[in-house]
Amino acid sequence: MKNLILFTMFIFSISFAFSQAPEKINYQAVVRDGNGNIVNGSNGTVSIQISILQGSSTGTEVYKETFSETPNSYGLVNLAIGNGTVVSGTFSSIDWGNDSYWIKTEIDINGGTNYTISGESQFFSVPYSLHANSVTNYPSTGN
Repeated sequence: MKNLILFTMFIFSISFAFSQAPEKINYQAVVRDGNGNIVNGSNGTVSIQISILQGSSTGTEVYKETFSETPNSYGLVNLAIGNGTVVSGTFSSIDWGNDSYWIKTEIDINGGTNYTISGESQFFSVPYSLHANSVTNYPSTGN
């Protein structure tokens, strides 16, 4: 019995050693119509298209995906970029350290595909990624 418990603990420790951070980015937005009024769940679902652009706000599109979401009563939607319906590109193949990257959001408040640009914004480092950049001597796992 003791050997079974030790073996089980060993298997779990191996699975944790090979686990990686999820390749997703949390994103929140408040959906508004053309007049600035909040669009909430009583209006139905909205379609959101997210593009990752390389180099500038008008740069090369390296990834695009879509979402169909129902905003809450305050117009808020929560997305996990990298977890939508892929239109083009591969999220995991973006070389974030190679260049600057921008996010472009487009919305169709009627739930269709008639998107209008709602914003563009540059990605910047967050403290977690800045700390990861400081790792220079990662201990070998024997592989």
